[in-house]
Amino acid sequence: MKASIQQKLASLSERLDELNRLMSSEGVTDNMDSYRKITQEHAEITPIVEQYHRYVQTEADLKEAHAMLSDPDMKAFAQEEIDAGKKRLEEIELELQKLLLPKDPNDERNIILEIRAGTGGDESGLFAGDLFRMYSRYAERQRWKVEVLSANEGEVGGYKEIIAKIEGYGAYSKLKFESGGHRVQRVPDTETQGRIHTSACTVAILPEVDEVSDVVINPADIRIDTFRASGAGGQHINKTDSAVRITHAPTGIVVECQDGRSQHSNKAQAMMVLAARIKAKQVDEQNSKIASERRNLIGSGDRSERIRT
Repeated sequence: MKASIQQKLASLSERLDELNRLMSSEGVTDNMDSYRKITQEHAEITPIVEQYHRYVQTEADLKEAHAMLSDPDMKAFAQEEIDAGKKRLEEIELELQKLLLPKDPNDERNIILEIRAGTGGDESGLFAGDLFRMYSRYAERQRWKVEVLSANEGEVGGYKEIIAKIEGYGAYSKLKFESGGHRVQRVPDTETQGRIHTSACTVAILPEVDEVSDVVINPADIRIDTFRASGAGGQHINKTDSAVRITHAPTGIVVECQDGRSQHSNKAQAMMVLAARIKAKQVDEQNSKIASERRNLIGSGDRSERIRT
């Protein structure tokens, strides 16, 4: 392993000891923002330091095995230990290199999960319900918290659209590649002649923004409408204009929330989803611009496109 990498790992080990002292110090929870940053950093570097300690221990075991080579009775055993130790050392070093790779800055964030039924009618809505249950059960196994922000139920079950917030460390890193179209081919329960139906749903995984204020939203650009919530929810929800719909004019993004107990909570949730969608749109536009500029700089590779001959 390179000396520069070992030096970095040693400094991370020292930093972890410092974080452990800070987390056990008196009054550490007085400032919750500071405490949250400490616990987040602790969670980020712990797996790296643990792997580094395995590397150091394996190196020490190898030195002991080399020392035993001079003993005729232990030579065969020592050689086996050396061969196994070298292989283990290579595996640990490879894992450390992966852990030290730069991460997506959004990887540790909570997410906004959006599932929408596509082609397939009622069966598509049922498929959307199956997808939501799948993600919910996965979140439970990861000990994450799932909160439904808005749900538009289908006539025969499932959902036409459902939006939920999933809170948990590393939620975005584990689910970000789930965004896109999902398709299922199966015989629905409502099918009497055994025909296979094809249904589709779209899934969007958006990283939650730290604060709605992190995204610049001009109040003049949004229209807020209130209306009565539909579906189950109790007398209060169904008899008051507690549901909220926010329309963002510049992007055309529309967000509805009606699962909260009050108009205030629904508005806060809708603004959170809107901020996440706007942020995702801005990132997509920025990535598209970078890709376009790169294509313009590099060209197509055709012989007619050259800067030097």
